[in-house]
Amino acid sequence: MSGTNTVLITGSTSGLGKGLAAALGRRGWRVLAHGRDQRRLDALTADLRDHGIEVQPYRADLSDLGEVVELAGRVAADHERLQLLVNNAGVGSGPPHGRREVSRDGYELRLAVNYLAPVVLTRHLVPALRAGAPSQVLNIGSVGMVPVDLDDPQMESRYDGMQAYMRSKYALLAFTVDAARELSGAGIRVNCVHPATYMDTGMVRESQVTPWTSVETGVSAVLAVLGNDGADGEFFDGSRPARGQRAARDEAGRRRLATLTESLVSRRAGTAK
Repeated sequence: MSGTNTVLITGSTSGLGKGLAAALGRRGWRVLAHGRDQRRLDALTADLRDHGIEVQPYRADLSDLGEVVELAGRVAADHERLQLLVNNAGVGSGPPHGRREVSRDGYELRLAVNYLAPVVLTRHLVPALRAGAPSQVLNIGSVGMVPVDLDDPQMESRYDGMQAYMRSKYALLAFTVDAARELSGAGIRVNCVHPATYMDTGMVRESQVTPWTSVETGVSAVLAVLGNDGADGEFFDGSRPARGQRAARDEAGRRRLATLTESLVSRRAGTAK
């Protein structure tokens, strides 16, 4: 991992993203830190710089696909080459019996932030990733996955926060498989990792689950996956290759999901690839 390498990590101001920003920064990476809250982003930037890490902050609300496009544009304008994109930012299941929430664009919130935003951001950063090749995209997924109900993709009839979260992570793995195939010729590898189960993060505590593992465990797993140079289009449970949700490997099912995705994305953020 060269000191000239540049990484964009979404959701850098807390949890896994914050830990990963520090870990990669200590290894000589230039860190492009993303956050939604400017004060927390400023605090992270100051802390990383105090530790000698080269960091550049980017604020954006990923629940707004227009802001996702703008984020990609700002990053690409500042950095012609990008070696790594970590799609880490996400919304958890929320508290038990929580109400359905929608994004700024009117989409179910977890589908929007956990899935549509990574799709849009990745697509718009392909030129920078291609220029930085060999490069990679790492999507932060979950072993908790269930297929998206294409008859009710936004859970308007019977909402459940955990189901919404697991559907978004299923969709993210399906995108991982498709994107790896599309981008392999460009020297861009795409993988998905479940870093650890119920890490000690605000997302887990909000769901009222007692954490099982530390953020450091998750960071170690992500670093191991990043160092696996032969992996492409794979799912990892921790640092171990795993099959993941079998339905996400079904090509016909992925095509149907991709069609839905295009209809949602094209309305709000264009269809850049």
